[in-house]
Amino acid sequence: MTYNKVLNSHRENETREKGDFMKICIVGLGVIGTTYGYVFQKAGHQVEHLLREEKKSKAPESLNISLLDGRYNKKGEEKRDQYRVHLAEPNTEYDFIILSVASGKIKDAIATLSQNHIRGSLLLFCNFWNSREEMNEIVGSYPYIIGFPTAGGRLFRNSLDCVLFDHIMLESEEKANISNYKAFKALLESADLKTEIPHDMVEWIWIHMAINAGVTSSAAREGIIDHPSQLALNLMNDAHALSVAVKSIRETIQVVEAREVDLGFYKNELLPYRIPARLAGIFMKQMFKKNELTRRIMTLHSDIGDMMYGCKCVYEDGKLKHLNLPMFYSNMDKLL
Repeated sequence: MTYNKVLNSHRENETREKGDFMKICIVGLGVIGTTYGYVFQKAGHQVEHLLREEKKSKAPESLNISLLDGRYNKKGEEKRDQYRVHLAEPNTEYDFIILSVASGKIKDAIATLSQNHIRGSLLLFCNFWNSREEMNEIVGSYPYIIGFPTAGGRLFRNSLDCVLFDHIMLESEEKANISNYKAFKALLESADLKTEIPHDMVEWIWIHMAINAGVTSSAAREGIIDHPSQLALNLMNDAHALSVAVKSIRETIQVVEAREVDLGFYKNELLPYRIPARLAGIFMKQMFKKNELTRRIMTLHSDIGDMMYGCKCVYEDGKLKHLNLPMFYSNMDKLL
């Protein structure tokens, strides 16, 4: 038996005595999965990462964690720690599998899980522009629940610089396709994470992607997106630019509405974009100035591919539906 297996077995026996032990598989070693893997490991659960064969030999034994933790303080608490990286092995059953992959790669990730005979209830922590029916087809035989992380960061070499809010967005038990929903809520509670449950998680993700498309296309309205951190800083410090972004968001939200989504169910999410754009820009600038958690997560998000995936989905759907979105289209044409 390997050292990792002995350590995991000891930890499993020790934690099971407390009655709250769970086995968690994280697909890959990305920012979101590792951030939540870290807090679940700290809460006493067994966390393992499933990596492709060619990446296993390069996987670090541990990561340096730099975390702005918003679970206990609205301003966030700066923390430094070490995260032990344990690798998953084929033919393993888990309580939950957390899948947070880059845009459009869900199908490949599901195939990797299936090929390794990894089983468990799947948590989808991804941006996607698919319908629920399409997601059912992609996920196949895996029981799954849709959520959305309120975390972000940057992974460089063996260091993770990340931000974590005090909640996640989560599908309701009635719409979830898993039998152990209450166990998942218990997992979150063990790590001091709350939940917010929107009317429909798929529709909420579409709205989230549309808002991000409006923000990203406005921040990169000169047609350059090579330095997203600087673009985010420029946007957050400029009330006029933020008011322009609000106008662009009003356009991109029309794409979601054209998908037959009743926006009345999402009044709270859309309220900041309903007030006069100039006032919204001033309000948002003040919010970014005071809220270090939001400001930090904006500057740390540097996955250009993921940003452009959302922008392209909204852009292409708007064109397909013949919607009139002049500001958004103009900014996107420069980017594309």
